Amino acid sequence: MLTDDDKNWIAEPIAAYESRFGSRLEKFQATLIAEFHKWTLPVGDDPRIDSAALRTMDLELEALHGRVDKLESE
Repeated sequence: MLTDDDKNWIAEPIAAYESRFGSRLEKFQATLIAEFHKWTLPVGDDPRIDSAALRTMDLELEALHGRVDKLESE
């Protein structure tokens, strides 16, 4: 049977570990949320996307729409 001293001796390192783990988990969550928000920026707010790339993607999308329309009409 464990005495109260034994229980305290066991509980102290566990409480310290939980405290350290909790603060690291909070930091991880904050970093994860910040990176997610950076990733989900609207296209207009993201300076890495240039207009030439968007025009190219629009042309490719229009071509794909044309192909799908042609297949659906057959």
